[in-house]
Amino acid sequence: MPQPSPQTENPTPSAPVAPPHIGNIGFRLRTGLTWILLLSLLLWLFSSLNMDLGLIRQKLPSLLGLHLSPDGFIQGAVLSIVITVISMLFCTLLAIITATGRLSSSALAFGCATFYVSLFRGTPLLVQVLIIYLALPQVGIVIGAFASGIIALSLNYGAYLAETIRSGVIAVPRGQTEAAMALGLSRWITVTHVIAPQALRIIVPQAGSLFISMIKDSSLVSLMGLWELNFLAQSYGRSTYHYMEMLSTAAVIYWLMSLVLELLQGKLERHFGRGYQHNSSQQ
Repeated sequence: MPQPSPQTENPTPSAPVAPPHIGNIGFRLRTGLTWILLLSLLLWLFSSLNMDLGLIRQKLPSLLGLHLSPDGFIQGAVLSIVITVISMLFCTLLAIITATGRLSSSALAFGCATFYVSLFRGTPLLVQVLIIYLALPQVGIVIGAFASGIIALSLNYGAYLAETIRSGVIAVPRGQTEAAMALGLSRWITVTHVIAPQALRIIVPQAGSLFISMIKDSSLVSLMGLWELNFLAQSYGRSTYHYMEMLSTAAVIYWLMSLVLELLQGKLERHFGRGYQHNSSQQ
């Protein structure tokens, strides 16, 4: 008598599940109070440093990017966000193509994909930024600072995101695809309506962490002279001899931008995990 395959026994792919107490109002209230306590402690520590709040208020609009740079280009946090968003788009497109190659039966596609992933995961992002911006002009390839930053971030994070997408796709049991094909669904419908919704439940948490790291690593473009948040914070700190005020303000702004991405990530996780959480609660 044939034994059932492991895929038949466990048709639902594993995915991160929030602990059941997360939705408890009392738990959320205690968590909020803990945050307030820690923030109060952090504010107290900074207030004890006697920082120049007037200087922070004076430089804050420029750090946020509310003013244009002297050459009329965007600057500060706005520039950091623009670089990150554009890099996210190219990174995602590149990652999807690479993940497809990693899952392909073509030796050429698989070889190209694995070579790219190995190369860009195996070398530091800082080195990649410097090669694109400083080394390529030596061989006649000149790329502007803005484009160099986007290319470096897209290539580097595309390699990591490709592996995240691949792991999410292979976590979907093969039986799901076979069942969809047996029902006569096209390959496109199978991918978009059967595989993708289940894979995204696994992909979103890891991809969210990568994008949060990307917005912080966008500070590396300051090495190319772009007037983004980190560059301005260092410049103002150098000219006023108040590094603590400027760098602390920049750190808070980076944190706030990361919090926005964390909130978006949480909403996406709840959206794609609704069916799984419901099934888990029934067991």
